[in-house]
Amino acid sequence: MKRVLILFLLAATLALPFWLRPAREAGAAADDTVVIISPHNEAIRHEYGLAFARWYRARTGRTVAVDWRSLGGTSEIARYLEGAYNNAFKNLWISRPGQTWSAEVQAGFINPKAPVGTPAAAARAAFLASDAGCGLDLFFGGGAFDFKAQAAAGRLVDCGMLHAHPEWFTAAVIPPAYAGEDYWDPSGRWVGCALSAFGIVFNRDEVARRGLPSPPAQWADLADARYLGGVALADPTKSGSIAKAFENLIQQQMQARLTALTPAGAAGPADKITETRAVGEGWVAGLRMLQLISANARYFTDSAQKVPIDVAAGDCAAGMCIDSYGRQQAEAVTRRAGSDRVGYVSPVGGTVCSADPIGLLRGAPHRTVALAFIEFALSPEGQEIWNVRPGTPGGPEQYALRRLPIRRDFYTDAALGPRRSDPEENPYAAASPLVYRAAWTGGVYRELSFIIRVMDIDPHPELTEAWRAILAAGRPPAALAALQDLSAVDYAAANGRIHAALTSKDPADEIRLATELGTAFRAQYRHAAELARTR
Repeated sequence: MKRVLILFLLAATLALPFWLRPAREAGAAADDTVVIISPHNEAIRHEYGLAFARWYRARTGRTVAVDWRSLGGTSEIARYLEGAYNNAFKNLWISRPGQTWSAEVQAGFINPKAPVGTPAAAARAAFLASDAGCGLDLFFGGGAFDFKAQAAAGRLVDCGMLHAHPEWFTAAVIPPAYAGEDYWDPSGRWVGCALSAFGIVFNRDEVARRGLPSPPAQWADLADARYLGGVALADPTKSGSIAKAFENLIQQQMQARLTALTPAGAAGPADKITETRAVGEGWVAGLRMLQLISANARYFTDSAQKVPIDVAAGDCAAGMCIDSYGRQQAEAVTRRAGSDRVGYVSPVGGTVCSADPIGLLRGAPHRTVALAFIEFALSPEGQEIWNVRPGTPGGPEQYALRRLPIRRDFYTDAALGPRRSDPEENPYAAASPLVYRAAWTGGVYRELSFIIRVMDIDPHPELTEAWRAILAAGRPPAALAALQDLSAVDYAAANGRIHAALTSKDPADEIRLATELGTAFRAQYRHAAELARTR
């Protein structure tokens, strides 16, 4: 019950600014309204709101207002939805004669594996049959991981697009999956709208000032000591996009180890023993790379959008970000200052193209308009908004969004070529794509963010100081080995005690483990620094 109260209070706190805002408004003057919660930036909200209004008016003869709700990143949205639906279903449940609220009911109604014949299963069935809502219509933007979690909890429902437009959900238009990434839910609870790759935004002037011969091209480049104090990173526990970027880096290292361990000329996939070894070794190699990149970091921000802004301003030399943020920032600098000092690169073989989905929320108060918005977002007209230049026919009015549409036929339409913002980009034609293997890291996705927090973020001052001492001493092997001893967070630990703490029914277990590991890493980094100074 304590968890329920905490979730409710958190949801209320997060929601207060936009639930109590003055009634405006745009919705008051429009015939129809749709309410969308989204981590998308203001440029996307602005252009999609305008484009949908035009499309809707042409289709229905009615005006529509898009009421955007912005809480921050997908992690903040997920916490809000959890609290809001918990409160909504609790009110529904206790309104029924003889029904009482309990911890079992609270945990059961969002549990797709609730044991048959238990109060938890009864609560789950009641929730799935209900129209319990949170006052919102759509969840738009984020990663497939977040949408899968919301769908499993029952907060997203079938939007009907797979049945209304079966011609869209084919290998030639929107494939069910590509390079190991799912692009839509077979039950229609979420569908991808755009594609998100991950990479490095950099400032050419700052890179040159640090004596580097060329801008970064691969994740490993950011571990170069010359980037010390000049890397911008976001907190993966707050930003779903950077969490995915970190996972991409880990997967690249796992696949590199698998390639190295597989005999030349071997036919077929590697045997299970070799794969298991490669996954474990690649996990540690990736964490060590992230540790050194973090040691070079100037900060970890709660907002992934801050990274490219600071790089453009010259406050940082480079940073890890979602592709659209990097491209948009480069475009803005070129447009405003006529300079090419800001660039963006997706590491070859180091990033997948993940779906950026949309989903219909249970109990949507404006369901018909919400369905129209989804249809627009997936239509050729809606897809063009992502990557057609402003001011061109069918394009955005003011901002070049520089996103990659999910529809495969967008990239084969020769008529679109002259109007595209990134005519050279085709995510379906990459020469050496990173193939995502969910079995390797999908089960420890949250654990990875937790590890980054206790290994790199919480003890960041000690990590940075140790790295400086090691560099000043000429990288003595003993000190570097002490710094990079990651036995406490290796692959076995991630799947074992760390997973157990993060999935425990007692939230205090996660807090206790975070304190224990954070304290241990601080001591480890102080020891590494001392070894460097007394070598």
